[in-house]
Amino acid sequence: MTYWNDFNNTTEEQLSSYGIIPSGTIAKVRMTIKPGGYNDEALALDGGYATKSMVTGAIYLDAEFIILEGQYAKRKVWSLIGLQSSKGPEWTNMGRHFIKSMLNSAKGISPKDISESAAEARTINSFSAIDGTEFVARIDITSDKNGSQKNEIRTAITGDHKDYAVIMGKVSAQANYQHPSTQSINNNINNSNRSNWA
Repeated sequence: MTYWNDFNNTTEEQLSSYGIIPSGTIAKVRMTIKPGGYNDEALALDGGYATKSMVTGAIYLDAEFIILEGQYAKRKVWSLIGLQSSKGPEWTNMGRHFIKSMLNSAKGISPKDISESAAEARTINSFSAIDGTEFVARIDITSDKNGSQKNEIRTAITGDHKDYAVIMGKVSAQANYQHPSTQSINNNINNSNRSNWA
């Protein structure tokens, strides 16, 4: 029985389970998009999936990622996927690269595959096509505007990675593989703080 007047039996391990996930953690995740209700025919944005910032005017997808397996199963990470910003093309380019990498990861396509079938697999008719996508992601740490640390997902891991098949398969002890170097991870996008562009 848990008594709400005595907190001595709460362990540090239990507390840390809700803390920051270590940078470089690789895990299978499911992405869902929180609809922002923004549509723009000129940008081919429909279905209300996009969000437009009332402060900066930046347009993005408000994405939630739930970790499906391993040590951090059921934990959630939130990130913005850039679509357009008045500050320049970098926001758009990072978002497009991430979605392309995510599609490659979800469908087991090599980034080097330029076949017709691969090109078709990287084409979507609506953001509804990627809502609920399961893929392998690298979890990083970034700082918010107040300087507090938080987790973010900005890299999708593709089939070229040596542990991709294990992670995308059944639950295993390696589901949260810690890679020692970011240099060997495929599709690692610009690590610029996305808040600089939003």
